[in-house]
Amino acid sequence: MKNRIFTGAATALVTPMNSDGSVNFARLTTLVDEQIRGGIDALVICGTTGEKSTLRYDEHVKVIEDSVKAAAGRVPIIAGTGSNDTVYSVELCADAEAAGADAFLMVAPYYNKTSQAGLVAHYNYIADRVNKPIILYNVPSRTGVAIKPETYKELSGHPNIVATKEANGDLSSVAQTKYLCGDDLDIYSGNDDQTIPIMSLGGIGVISVLSNIAPKVMHDMCEEYFRGNIDAARKLQLQHTGLINALFSDVNPIPVKEAMNMLGLSVGPCRLPLYPMAEAAKENLKNKLIECGLMP
Repeated sequence: MKNRIFTGAATALVTPMNSDGSVNFARLTTLVDEQIRGGIDALVICGTTGEKSTLRYDEHVKVIEDSVKAAAGRVPIIAGTGSNDTVYSVELCADAEAAGADAFLMVAPYYNKTSQAGLVAHYNYIADRVNKPIILYNVPSRTGVAIKPETYKELSGHPNIVATKEANGDLSSVAQTKYLCGDDLDIYSGNDDQTIPIMSLGGIGVISVLSNIAPKVMHDMCEEYFRGNIDAARKLQLQHTGLINALFSDVNPIPVKEAMNMLGLSVGPCRLPLYPMAEAAKENLKNKLIECGLMP
């Protein structure tokens, strides 16, 4: 078995913004501390939820650097460094490593896409040139390309490729990946609503959006499952299903930032082209927060 980055729940952290759309670095550091004190097991910085796509390169690196400093070694910091440009990703990994990141999250190449052979070449090229472990990220609804189980099998032979975040929604594919890769590739759920199902297939946790507002819930869901308290874990999953659906009723991270602002967590707006939710969707989100006891 390869070195494991974390077990349990990691938050795909939002990047807080000021009202003018600039990064609120002061709020970022307090947000990291709040998450850790809330019981989260790891933090993913500058992923999809962190609006990586609209961060300038210098902002991207500074968000990672400031998050590492704020975490102060208490939990692993996983930096989103994936790109559809292989060489760019290597450069970003180097700067993220210099900033203190413990691991990398690498989304499959998007827009220009590639073949399965291209995925193998892309990820191996990067893995040969970095010194930190890599979590692959399979989210075909955003990238237009899916990492197939047989491709995972080939990639899992690289010592630096240690895990995947699975957000393809296909549990049969997850089962096949676990069957083929065994202990050579850890699997994290990339969808909050599939946390328990994926752990039942051998997954070791979740990279979560919900944990931005409920870190203890997601930590406890995983902890109860691993302790064998399956009913308690399932209860937490089902209790929060309506809220999870509301958090994905618009493009992530629009709803979760809206929810955080409703809860007084002061993370500001999303950057364009992400646009505020419709009023009806906001009202539904508010109601689900109330139902889950997160908002009076």
